[in-house]
Parts: sequence; structure tokens; C-alpha cells
Amino acid sequence: MSDSQTVSAAVAKLYNTYPFPPEALLDEPPPGYNWRWNWLAAYNFCTGQKPQKQDIRILDAGCGTGVGTEYLVHLNPQANVVGIDLSAGALAVAKERCQRSGANRVEFHHLSLYDVEQLPGEFDLINCVGVLHHTPDPIRGIQALAKKLAPGGLMHIFVYGELGRWEIQLMQKAIALLQGDKQGDYRDGVQVGRQIFASLPENNRIVKYDKQRWSLENHKDAYFADMYVHPQEIDYNIETLFELIDASGLDFIGFSNPSFWQLERLLAKAPELIERAQGLGDRQGYRLIELLDPEVTHYEFFLGRPPLLKADWSDDNILLTAIPELNPCIEGFPSQCFFNYDYQIVNLSVAEFEFLQRCDGNSTVAEILAGVQMELNEVRTLLKQQLILLTPA
Repeated sequence: MSDSQTVSAAVAKLYNTYPFPPEALLDEPPPGYNWRWNWLAAYNFCTGQKPQKQDIRILDAGCGTGVGTEYLVHLNPQANVVGIDLSAGALAVAKERCQRSGANRVEFHHLSLYDVEQLPGEFDLINCVGVLHHTPDPIRGIQALAKKLAPGGLMHIFVYGELGRWEIQLMQKAIALLQGDKQGDYRDGVQVGRQIFASLPENNRIVKYDKQRWSLENHKDAYFADMYVHPQEIDYNIETLFELIDASGLDFIGFSNPSFWQLERLLAKAPELIERAQGLGDRQGYRLIELLDPEVTHYEFFLGRPPLLKADWSDDNILLTAIPELNPCIEGFPSQCFFNYDYQIVNLSVAEFEFLQRCDGNSTVAEILAGVQMELNEVRTLLKQQLILLTPA
């Protein structure tokens, strides 16, 4: 057995022991939404417009117990979804989860990322959350996935960040030292880790960090095991992250939490430093931000395969003839106060509220503005806030 196969077998054993994520199975669709898993909302985020088609193929690469897969099915009612995973135990839970909630447009395959070429055809959306950093060769993994991404398609990825996981790394190493030749016995690893946390002083840095960030989840053994006794983990920083992205051959579209990556958030009191930073490239700018705010526990971002055209709504005539509709990932509308796609509170003016109420998917911007006292730039603001999707004429 090669080193890679040995690692993959160890990872499969962990998730057969502790199927992950350990979320409860429901006899109804899952609550709320994650906009990154909604094709309309994600495509709009990446391109500034509504996609031309919704009858797409989606791959959930490393689907685990199907928590994300279930959302992908329910949030994309015209899509066909495929889930793959290395763990037979996790897949069994995923199948039951989707059957119970009525997520019936999905099929599952017991496959590693490396063998994804065995699946027929290409995919318009590939979701790979919390997986690549657990593979022996993430570059090989991302390249295998990239080959299955259709032209104009999107890939959504989540990988760990080293700066915000420093304390986690320390605990992982401490548990491994105490386990000795019992490493690979994941139940023993969880027991050892629990004993360490119960014994350390309350003001211990690792204890405080765990309580602040992870304790709500880590009371479940599956979460604790995934975090502290995983047999394979590669954590990234901006420099190594972009080595991975470049190796994919795909275009980097952007982080899915763009507000974090604004330097003004950190250095607003020093405009001269912000001006200096404008001489940096994007990647050096990202690196500067994570060095100044080393809480980055993960990176979540989109890649795309050309041609993926970004909309330009700067021409008034083009904007006026576009057809707006509500972003499907908002909660609490109709109301002047509701949650946006990122579960942040939005407060609308009376005119903005009237405009959104008239976004029926048939009327153009010009037709709606004929009955609403609003400027065209205010429509652009609604678009920038991801509250509406636009279809070009």
C-alpha cells in the first residue's frame, strides 16, 4: 500500500468511526439556507447576474454524511446532484438523510477525489468543503476536480487556515504524543484529548481558545475527533493557498467573505498606510490582512472555468432593460427589515421596499422605476448588496 493509500485508509477509518458531520437527520427539508450552495445566489455573487440555466449538474466532492448535499438538492430544485466520499459509513448516513428529507435528485458513489474521473460528464457547480486539506495530495485532488468542471462552471472550496488554528495544531500534537503507539485508535484519542482539556488550568491558552471558538460543537465526539485526532491535515496561509489555486488551472473569482479582506477594516485610522498598500498586488494585500488579523481559521472561495463573463451594469440603458428578481437567499421579506444572503440585517427605505416588492421576474428596471421614486444608482446599490439578481435583456 502506498503512503497516499495508507493516509486515505486512515481518513476513511476516522469517518467510519465518527461519521461527519454528526448533524441530526430530519423528516423535512433542512432549515434556512447557505447561499454558497444556491446556484442562483452563488452565480450572482461571482458574476453579477442571474445564470442562464438552472437545470445543472452539481458535484458534492467529499460529501460526508450529506449535510451539504441535502441543501444542494433542496436549494436547487432543477439540479441533479452527485455526492462522493471515501467513507462508506458516512455515505450510508448521507443516503438516509436525503431519503428522509425528500432530497430525491441525488446519487451517491463511494469514491475518492482522485478517482472522480470515473463519473460521467462534467459539472456546473462543484462543492468541496473541508476535504482537500484532509487529502494526502491536495494539488492532485484539486486538479482531478478541475477536470470535471464544465466551461462557465463554478467551484466552491473551503480549506483550513494555519494562523487561526495554531492552538488546535498544538493540541493535536500533544494528543499524538500521549497516544504513542495507540495513534489511529480514534476513540482513545478522543478520550485522551477530553482528559487533557478537563485537567488543564482554566486560564490555559488552548482551553480559552477552545471555549471561545469551538466548545459548542466539540461536545460531540465526532466534532472533537475531526478537529483534534485527524490523521491528515494540511493548513494553509495565503501564499500556500494560491499555490494550490494556481495548480488547479482555474480562475480565482474571490473569497466568499469579501468584507473580511478589506484593509480599511483594520487600518482606517491610517489612510497613508492604506495608500501604501495600494501598491501591493491582490495576493500581497490578502497576506497583509491575515498577518494583521491572524484569526483566519479557514478560507472559503470560488474558482471558475472560463468563459465566465462578469456583468457590467454601468451603462444606464443596459441596466434599465434588465429584469430584476429577489435573491432567493433572504429571510423575513416582505418587510423593510430582514436578513440578507449572509444573515445580516438589512434596513430598506420606503422606495427600496417598494422596488423589491415589484421585482416579479417579468418587469424591467425601467418599468418598475416608472412607479417608484428611486434613482438608478439606488438600484445599483441593491445589486451591490446582493438583494436582487438581474437578467440582461
